Amino acid sequence: MTPTFNRRELLAVGGAGAALLAGGPSFAAEKGVPPGAIVVNALGGLSNPNVERPEKTERSGWTSTDAVIDRRVIDDARASGLTAVNITIGHVFGPNAPFEQTVREIAHWDAVVRRHPADLLKVLTAEDILRANRENRIGIIYGFQNTTMLGEDASRADVFANLGVRIVQLTYNPANAVGDGSMAPENRGLTPFGREVVERLNANRVMVDLSHSGEKTCLEAARASKQPISINHTGCRALTDLPRNKTDAELRLVAERGGFVGIYFMPFLNPTSKATADDVVAHIEYAVNVCGEDHVGIGTDGGITTIDDLGAYRAKIAKEIADRRAAGIGAKGENPDTLPFVIDLRGPSQFHDLADRLRRRGHSDARIEKILGLNFVAYAKAVWGA
Repeated sequence: MTPTFNRRELLAVGGAGAALLAGGPSFAAEKGVPPGAIVVNALGGLSNPNVERPEKTERSGWTSTDAVIDRRVIDDARASGLTAVNITIGHVFGPNAPFEQTVREIAHWDAVVRRHPADLLKVLTAEDILRANRENRIGIIYGFQNTTMLGEDASRADVFANLGVRIVQLTYNPANAVGDGSMAPENRGLTPFGREVVERLNANRVMVDLSHSGEKTCLEAARASKQPISINHTGCRALTDLPRNKTDAELRLVAERGGFVGIYFMPFLNPTSKATADDVVAHIEYAVNVCGEDHVGIGTDGGITTIDDLGAYRAKIAKEIADRRAAGIGAKGENPDTLPFVIDLRGPSQFHDLADRLRRRGHSDARIEKILGLNFVAYAKAVWGA
């Protein structure tokens, strides 16, 4: 009889556990995500895209309070093998007052988690991710995709950390007060205020995320941070030369400083802006070659529940892309016919399908488990603590 190891216990005991993990039982004959594996989506969504909240009002842009958490969403997430997901909370762009909007959204998600105590768990530490796995719950990681809510006051980072925000992305696509996003043509580096923000995030043990940043901002922030930093959802520019993807210099520096790189399931992985599952695998493999297998994971930038009416959605997303371009927040590679996901790697089977594809490419089960979630957990331990 093949021995069974508790992989969470192996994680907890450090080096000896890692050695056992590497030599543990093989899952090569099994399909999909290995049983008991930890799957962390370093940037994604949790919502039913087929349902609108009845109280939703017309306004510019989507906010996280529009997410619909129903039984289908929970069941789909569990079927996918998802353990935890970094969801975008707070102001990213639009006319709302950034600080006030962000505080409201945090309160909203606290209430959502309270309404689903058997299904959801607010993640504050790396141990909370392991706890979510043990208890068959879905860990919700509060993350920002901009720093507009800080205004000109870096001490607001303390406020948001105390409210449970665990990840702060420094910029979105345009420039802001801390530095330049990937679509800012000047490619200036981290501003003096940006350095102050990084210092405050470090002091609060909040992850500094350089997704969407310009190259110079990314490199300077990685050097300025006293803790490892991350690029939670990106691709590799050497394979697809688009601004939302990261150069080898960025990828390598993040890894050398103990950080984390998540590969997204987004159109930017292919020059045609119509990415496939093969592109996802290619970018993961390239990132592993540049960063090493201990620093690469997934940050899909998408949800789990499948869109039922893809035809209607295509018209909706075409309008959204046009609106983003008009607002100056779009990215090169967002075209009128672009879908913000990989058509053959979506729905509740997406992580299972990815595991199978990596397995067929000859990747070991230990490496697959690292990519699916263990690398993010290790990074979280380094920044948040156990």
